[in-house]
Order: sequence, then structure tokens, then C-alpha cells
Amino acid sequence: MGRYLGRRLLELIPVFFGVLLVVFIITRLTPGDPAVVMLGEKATPEAVARLREVLGLNEPLPVQFLRYLGRTVQGDLGRSIQSNERVLVELIARFPATIELTFAAMLIASGVGILTGVIAAARQNSWFDGVSMITALFGFSMPIFWLGIMLILLFASYLGWFPISGRLDYTIDLARQTNLYFVDALLARNWAAAANVLRHLVLPAVTLSTVPLAIIARMTRSSLLEVLRQDYVRTARAKGLTEGGVIARHALRNAFIPVITVIGLNVGSLLGGAILTETIFAWPGIGRLVVDAIFARDYPLVQGAVLVIALLFVLVNLLVDLSYAYLDPRIRYG
Repeated sequence: MGRYLGRRLLELIPVFFGVLLVVFIITRLTPGDPAVVMLGEKATPEAVARLREVLGLNEPLPVQFLRYLGRTVQGDLGRSIQSNERVLVELIARFPATIELTFAAMLIASGVGILTGVIAAARQNSWFDGVSMITALFGFSMPIFWLGIMLILLFASYLGWFPISGRLDYTIDLARQTNLYFVDALLARNWAAAANVLRHLVLPAVTLSTVPLAIIARMTRSSLLEVLRQDYVRTARAKGLTEGGVIARHALRNAFIPVITVIGLNVGSLLGGAILTETIFAWPGIGRLVVDAIFARDYPLVQGAVLVIALLFVLVNLLVDLSYAYLDPRIRYG
């Protein structure tokens, strides 16, 4: 396990170098001049030239890339062109919102999806199996922006059960320690704030969970059906175990490997910023930050955000790989 982990960590080096190179090239090829964006269309050519000189945009691209690479290795992601704030500071300020939304969505998707898939597999060809899989297909095919707008119209505007946007009502005072509002509310034992945070989370989390939920449900069903046909499962049934006991003690753990893979991939993707969901619900997460940075041609912020997102994605999938050995003792890393 130790050698495998060390090898995987070494593999991160070319991955991050490639991510840096690709993002650097793409951002530089994008039409538009960040100096013009900052100064406005009416800026004089002299002012634009001076700002480009200050930002280092007049230097050759290889020189710009090597300087950026050198700063990144030292832990310096640069400063935002828009705000002149350190990129790392801006990312740290925005990531807790995305983390909170991601884990709320994946909690819903994993809990409901796995339960639905297990029941559908245990009752194959029943009405529940058919309805649940059709519903999962519908959830997978539904456009996220349309679902989010419909939920806002029904549950926020018409029924008034949930807030339309934001993370917390302005009227509620909450001491922020981690910027994970629900965690901060629990630490402060502020139950009113905790309830308010959950009310703000419900609609965006449900919207964001629909596609992962559908995938997890279908993957759990198909994987469990395959395991239930194995010889050792038939042996367990022959020994007199109930169907629930067979699934819980023998089949479910072995069926979890592809399910865990899907969950890991979705967590990594959502941590990169659920752009549509964050935009619809005015959620101040990393997705909206990156979109705004792209429109403003804020090269350092885009590059820093993509690098951190890539790091999180790789780390999540590394944890998924390591979990395989726990779920299936037959797997050994050499």
C-alpha cells in the first residue's frame, strides 16, 4: 500500500504540469485583453500599454509560463487582476460554499440512490424496479437549469417554503470560524442559524443531486444484480439466510466498488464548481468565481482555480482507489 501510494503521488507531478500548461495556453488564446477589460473600452492605447507592462503581459509566452510555474511551485498562485487580492485568498474564501453544497448534494444522491438501487435489485422486475429506473432516467435527462428554476417557482415563490438564493438570511448573526455555515452554526450551538442554513441548502442541493442520484441508483442496481448471481450468494441462500441478510452481509459490500467509483467521480466534478446551480441560486461558490474570472480575462485567478480543482479531483479519486482494498480484500496494491 505504501509503495502504491508513493507511486500515485509521484504521478501527480506530470498531471499538474500538464494542467498548468493547458490552462495557460487556453487562457492566452482566448480573445480579449485583460488590460482593456480592467480599464474599459475608452482607455487610451498608452494606458493599456502601461498596464500590460505592469501585468507582465508584454513578455513572451514561454517567459510568462516559466515565471508562473516558478511561483506556483513556491505556493504563490499570483494576484487577481480584478481585485489585486491573492488568488489563494479568494479561493479559500469561496471554496467552503462549494464544499458545503457538494457534500449536501452527494449526501442526498448517495443515500437515496443506494437505497433505491438496492430495493430495485432485490425486487427485480417489480413495479418499484420499473418506476424507480424510469424516474432515474428522467432525472439524468432533465436539464439542471430548468429543474432549478421550477423548484424556485414552486417551493420558493409559490409555496414560500424555502429561500430563493444565498446561504443565510441577513437577519441572522452567525460567528464564522470555518466559513462552512452549518458547521459554524453547530459549533456555536446556534440552532436557529443551523435550521436557516439547511433551508437555504435544500433547493440547490436537491437540484445538484438529481444527476448523481440517477447514476448511483442505476449503478447500484446493475452491480448488485451481478453480484446476486454469484455462486457464494447462492450458497448463502442455501444455508437459510434471509434475502436481506444475504444482501447486507455478502452481496452489498462486493457490489460497492463501481458505486464508490461513481460517487468519487461525481464528488470530484462537483467540487470543481456546479456552475449552473450556483448561478441559478446565487450561491457564492467556486463555479461562479471561475466564470466571472473567465469573462474578465483574469488569468491568474482562472489558472489558480483550475489547478486547485485538479488537485482536489485527483485526491478524491486517490481516496477512492485506496478504498477498494478495504471493500474487497482480494485487491492488493503492489
